[in-house]
Amino acid sequence: MPQREEKLLEDAAIKLGQRNYREAHAACLEALRLNPRSAQGFYLLGVLTADHTNHTKALELFDRALALSPANAIYLAERARSRIALFDREGALEDARAAATGERLSARTLDTIGVVHSRIGLHSDATPFFQRAVEKEPGNPSFLYNLGSALQFEGSFGKAEMIFRKALSIEPGNVRAWSSLVLMLRQTKERNDIATLETLFSKLTEADDKLHIGHALAKANEDLGNTRDTMKWLSEAKALKRMSASHDASEIDALFAAAAETVRSFESPAGLTATAAPIFVVGLPRTGTTLVDRILSSHDQVISAGELSDFALETKRATGTPSSFVLDADTLCAAAGIDPAAVGKSYLARASHVVGAAPRFVDKMPLNFFYAALILRALPNARIICLRRNPADSILSNYRQLFATSFTYYAYAYDLEWTAAFYARFDALIAACREHLPADRFTEVAYEDLVSNLQNEARRLVAFCDLDWQEQCLAFHENAAPVATASSSQVRQPLYSTSMNRWQRYRESLQPALDVLTARGVPFE
Repeated sequence: MPQREEKLLEDAAIKLGQRNYREAHAACLEALRLNPRSAQGFYLLGVLTADHTNHTKALELFDRALALSPANAIYLAERARSRIALFDREGALEDARAAATGERLSARTLDTIGVVHSRIGLHSDATPFFQRAVEKEPGNPSFLYNLGSALQFEGSFGKAEMIFRKALSIEPGNVRAWSSLVLMLRQTKERNDIATLETLFSKLTEADDKLHIGHALAKANEDLGNTRDTMKWLSEAKALKRMSASHDASEIDALFAAAAETVRSFESPAGLTATAAPIFVVGLPRTGTTLVDRILSSHDQVISAGELSDFALETKRATGTPSSFVLDADTLCAAAGIDPAAVGKSYLARASHVVGAAPRFVDKMPLNFFYAALILRALPNARIICLRRNPADSILSNYRQLFATSFTYYAYAYDLEWTAAFYARFDALIAACREHLPADRFTEVAYEDLVSNLQNEARRLVAFCDLDWQEQCLAFHENAAPVATASSSQVRQPLYSTSMNRWQRYRESLQPALDVLTARGVPFE
């Protein structure tokens, strides 16, 4: 490589690491002017473009880099990351596995391969890559954070704490590590991080950073029984995100109305023995969906697929609606004209890359309740279990949950009244499901009933899924499979009842939400 081109590419890589995108872009373009066949130039431009979330263009640039340098492991790994962002799980996994066969893989490449496996849902496969990345660069807090998260998903909480604290010793302001650490561990009067977190929060300016640390402070105060401070910190945590959130009540109303129409117009398809029978566990987050998933996946005929977005994606592709959203009113309305069997077949093909040849599997994407009628048209033998929980407890649990900020469908949780209104819409939609969907394929279960009468409810759900009863379904906390949700620590403990009626302790702060429920006719006492 000519010296001038080499220097430009080295400078571009350094500027990229510093997020100085303007100068990195200029250096890449100059390198490509000198050598239009510079694979590294196209690769670095791809990374820059992916950093700006333009993954379609990034994919084109990575393709050009790989055309010039086939089987380059880092190029394959980065293309896999963009493919994940574009919901091409199969292509991403193919790229990641090809990259993993390379020799002398860099720490970045190993970490990227781990990220791809994790986002696909193959958490156990991801951990070794994160470990190797940390072995190569033990001082990289980002790599440490990813390893800590993987260990947390696996239930290795002591090891995860050690890794998170090591990341924080290197980068004391790492908001993701602080958030994960505090949300994973119970804070006590004798041992808590409140003072450090308060100091950090006062210095933060970015909305997402404030969201992470504010939620951590709320969790810490809740652990100590400081209910008023818990709600204060939640409000402060969400303030900047709430101001910038895209929350159009009329659009949300239209979405729920479109979903309700798919339910009211439901007709049971013929050929109920013709397709596979996946189990969908749906409902609002933090209402027991992970608990039911663990109960069912403790059965030796069932595995958990985690939270798959595949049914939504296949519905969107079948409708071909022009919006940039996977889930919207137009897509649900257009779904009346698609071939449901084709959608079901495509869904099962995509899911097989996660579940393999498992006899039965659970898809616990909570928001699949929007697709309940479409699921039962596309997969006539499917079972749908919808979790219900006391309305006030549901609102509190959603409001206090730190959702992924990239997933705009959970923006309602930035405001108490928005959350209450969302619950009321959900409640009306599920009432329509109860009326119009077949009771042998759609059922509801109350979180409170699970807690107070686990054996009867677990037996009922197992039978509903057309499975023989197995005692290990009651020992869900012994299930060793990874859990990549906020319930990762709770579901590894025997069932407890302390979460029931938690809202009563916050009644004064919750009053605006309770007023919304009252106005919409939703009982909560």
